[in-house]
Amino acid sequence: MPNQALRHSQLIDFEHAAAGHDGLRSDKMGSMLVKPCKQAEIDFYDTITSHPGFQTYVPTYYGTLALNPSPSQPTSSTHAPSHVPIQQKPDIPIVKKLVKASSVHSRSNSQNGNISNPTVAADNWIPSGGAAIVAENNIVLENVADGFGHPNILDVKLGRRLWADDAPPAKRQKLDKQTEETTSGTLAFRIAGMKTWLGKVAKPDSEDVNGYRKYDPSYGRALTVETVRQGFEAYFFTNSAGVTSELARKVVLRFLDDLRGLQEVLQNEESRMYSASLLFVYEGDGDSLKQKLEAATLPVSAEKSQSTTTLRNHNDETDATGTKEADTEESDGTSDESDEDLPKVQALKMIDFAHARWTPGQGPDENILSGIRNVIKVLEELVS
Repeated sequence: MPNQALRHSQLIDFEHAAAGHDGLRSDKMGSMLVKPCKQAEIDFYDTITSHPGFQTYVPTYYGTLALNPSPSQPTSSTHAPSHVPIQQKPDIPIVKKLVKASSVHSRSNSQNGNISNPTVAADNWIPSGGAAIVAENNIVLENVADGFGHPNILDVKLGRRLWADDAPPAKRQKLDKQTEETTSGTLAFRIAGMKTWLGKVAKPDSEDVNGYRKYDPSYGRALTVETVRQGFEAYFFTNSAGVTSELARKVVLRFLDDLRGLQEVLQNEESRMYSASLLFVYEGDGDSLKQKLEAATLPVSAEKSQSTTTLRNHNDETDATGTKEADTEESDGTSDESDEDLPKVQALKMIDFAHARWTPGQGPDENILSGIRNVIKVLEELVS
């Protein structure tokens, strides 16, 4: 990633968060997210480059920022290149350089991408209630919703067991109770939150904001094995926004491909990722979604042909005097376009790794995989 300069005035609250803690921010362009986190999550992100298959299903990790350094903290970092302490002044750049994860050396007792076993924390835990995490460090991640005109966002919390080995007894008890009372216990997943675009012509309820309907965590907790399908239907079938059954079906099929790919990757990894989530994002405007699906299904040769034809037609246009405009540059028949340049239809990523680690010798994470398999079953029912 190129050097990036950000200032405090350039960070804004992220408006598309569907679940999770408060405090998530983005740059004004919307390409990056700045998320407060604990050191354990940074340590895990630092190791992901050692697992390239899994890295495909994780938002791009750019490095970390120290937005609120303690008075005793030095003004520069010598042992972790991506940690850049800053001065909290509006006109002082808060990032001089974002260092890619591949160049970061973890501060954990890790070796070959493995993070050491945690110890049980003291039982002085107090529930956060979704409040922002109090932490000096922030991870800087790709904004998965960037590139979508009106992103529909779904956060699915994975696993029957939601607490890590170092969780104090009070936290274990609280999370176990949540599991027993929700689909986390029966299906190893629950809808943690979602946000859907209603469309410009919709008549939103008083709870809807800026054309979006947001479903908070209480919505997913109320769903049962019998009704959880309704939650996914509310996410995928948004007729008021022009997302027809046919368009929704195409999107679900694409997500199924992504989920099966992720499942295969995790079946070949040895890890434990407690309270991690699946993040679903797709284009929520029906007209735009239809155009993107059509463009995404074009063969690469057809796309290049269309692009070349458009360029040729443009260059052959005559000006007001009847003289052909001269080409400003010659084409050698090659294209610099990549998959990243294609219209974004949907994206699936895993997020929330505050309680994640690699566990060599312990086998795949069946706690997570059980949830993914059941999400696949529900989506298969939607398109059957």
